[in-house]
Amino acid sequence: MKQLIICYLGEVCLKGLNKSTFEAQLMKTIRRRIKKLGKFKTYKAQSTIYVEPETEDSDVDAAYEKIKKIFGIATISKAVVVEKDFEVIAKTAVEYLEDTLRNAKTFKVVAKRSDKAFPMKSPEIARELGGRILSKYHHLRVDVNNPDATVMVEIRDFGAYVHGGKEQAAGGMPVSTSGKGALMLSGGIDSPVAAYMMAKRGMNLMAVHFASPPYTSERARQKVITLCEKVKEYTGDITLYIVPFTVPQEYIRDNGVPELFTVLMRRSMMRITEKLAEENGAEAIITGESLAQVASQTLKAIKATDSSVEMPILRPVIGMDKNEITEIARKIDTFETSILPFEDCCTIFTPSHPKTKPSMEEILNAEENMNMETLRKLEDEAMAQVEKVFVNIV
Repeated sequence: MKQLIICYLGEVCLKGLNKSTFEAQLMKTIRRRIKKLGKFKTYKAQSTIYVEPETEDSDVDAAYEKIKKIFGIATISKAVVVEKDFEVIAKTAVEYLEDTLRNAKTFKVVAKRSDKAFPMKSPEIARELGGRILSKYHHLRVDVNNPDATVMVEIRDFGAYVHGGKEQAAGGMPVSTSGKGALMLSGGIDSPVAAYMMAKRGMNLMAVHFASPPYTSERARQKVITLCEKVKEYTGDITLYIVPFTVPQEYIRDNGVPELFTVLMRRSMMRITEKLAEENGAEAIITGESLAQVASQTLKAIKATDSSVEMPILRPVIGMDKNEITEIARKIDTFETSILPFEDCCTIFTPSHPKTKPSMEEILNAEENMNMETLRKLEDEAMAQVEKVFVNIV
């Protein structure tokens, strides 16, 4: 039997005249992600992308797992393609799905006929094929609402496709179709989830991490690299920029207002991130901030942070609670890494009583008293020492 992977598009299908651009980017991503798994032919028809192995050693199962995580694909299935003849279709369904049907108690048949030249209509295909399956597997009974197994037949342009139903894929929009963003990656639970959510909307990502040795360790640095390794399965390639932030951070600690330290520090981080973003073609900054989760994430603190830069700041988890964020972190396999107990620079020098509702006047006065010319010079020096880490999908 000739097995292949069928990728069903979701939101991409709603695009108008530029739909082909989205489809082309999606196919490019698929080819790149499965490049090392063998030789595959990738083509599209009827808002569907087909991934067909061209050699026997091509790993279809591994390719399926890779493709399932690619944004832009709504559902996915492994199928066999046969000639458009009902007898061949029925024989193939009974044989190809033998293990599934033997282990099920109930089943249903779903038929779709996009090729209207096929002589049987969809209800007829489903009825006749259901009868063939019941005659072979006597223990089965039909349940159209909540079956243990689904047998699906699609009569399309290139042939008849038989499979065990569709599985949910990543959804969203193809990565690199919505511009580029600079993710502020702290090492906590929230920012990898923010990366996942913006990549799902089609955004290409770079990541910026602030390290403050000796207050932060090499293990904390490696933790952030591991998080990039985890999310790359969804986002694709990521370049991680590690900023040595010790000197600017110490300067803010020694010269700033203690209760405003966290906001002053975040404003400094934002300025550095904006410059790195502009140098690398990014058009927005992305953070994992959730409203009112900590003192620096109140509305007034967020306003004070935003005013430090001109670039848009996107906060995809702003309205989510910790349980919702954690659920996604577990889904994308970043949670266990995120909770490793290694300090990041956001948790050092934290004041015992941070101000939760700072006014802009207080912030600007505090910065003026710090001598902003000196701080900006220290920020530029930190940028000059940035370490680049390339995290590639293949």
